[in-house]
Amino acid sequence: MEFNSGHAALANVDIQTDIFGDDGLLRAGLKLNHLRMIVAIEDSGQISAAAEALNISQPAASRMLSEMESIMKTPLYERIARGVVLTTFGAALARRARKIMLELREANREIGELKSGKGGSVFIGAVTAPAMSLVVPAIKEVRGTYPGIEVNIQVETSNVLARELLAARHDFIISRIPDDLNPRLFEVQEIGVERACLIVRSGHPLLQKGVAGMADLPDYDWVFQPPGTLLRRTIEDLFLTEGVRLPENIVNTSSLLLTCAIICQTDAIAPIAIDVAQFLAAQQSRAADVRILPIDFDINVRPYSLITAKERALPPSARLLYDMVLAESRKLG
Repeated sequence: MEFNSGHAALANVDIQTDIFGDDGLLRAGLKLNHLRMIVAIEDSGQISAAAEALNISQPAASRMLSEMESIMKTPLYERIARGVVLTTFGAALARRARKIMLELREANREIGELKSGKGGSVFIGAVTAPAMSLVVPAIKEVRGTYPGIEVNIQVETSNVLARELLAARHDFIISRIPDDLNPRLFEVQEIGVERACLIVRSGHPLLQKGVAGMADLPDYDWVFQPPGTLLRRTIEDLFLTEGVRLPENIVNTSSLLLTCAIICQTDAIAPIAIDVAQFLAAQQSRAADVRILPIDFDINVRPYSLITAKERALPPSARLLYDMVLAESRKLG
């Protein structure tokens, strides 16, 4: 979709005169589904993916975008090689739409809590290491002091969590900001460094060696997080720095349960956070029959942070858990 500067200027005048009243957009026909669509387009960059997120057909999504452009009297997106990108007008609408969606979610949450008499709900996301070392102790403390609070937690990669935060599906996250997202969208407080290790099954051949080096590792199968994730890049960089060839037989998964299942039944190797590995190795269960592989090098991953969306206030229950996670991090520090 192409438009010249004269078109844009005229469209801008039309917006100012026609729809920037107190309820101009509503009177012009803008609906809640329009707001959901523009947010989904910004998040995915593809009409097909946005349609899937809203559970509608791609033709229906295209019609919805045309309706929005008719209402706004200006182009909202442009087609590019790999999908679509929002124009300045579209990005402005998406920014406001995201805040409106958040307020509606918070209204629903508040009314639900008033009906149920509960102390509030918290939605957080975390990468695996701080989920184990910080979130679990914080939840234990908050539930002991405020038993009415309901905690919802998603454990995922930073790439997923940061986008979920921007989509207002989390109050805060404990992760890193992905390289492809604008850091100005977030408020960040660094709270810890993740140390990782390698796990294998009990009886793995390398355990007989004593201490393994990089050169001992490429011939085995590996279970990695998906390509591009931070821990995987850290391990790959170690191989490259040491001049050792990268493993060839790889299973990609973000599931810790599936990782453990593969490790326990094969001679595969997997990198995971050392807090998680120590927890698994301590369990007296065949389902967690893993061992930490002694190695002659360190695996240190980039620091993780407490992250909130800029200009978005935390509800009281989320602020309480946020502060408790921060306190737990200072104990470990």
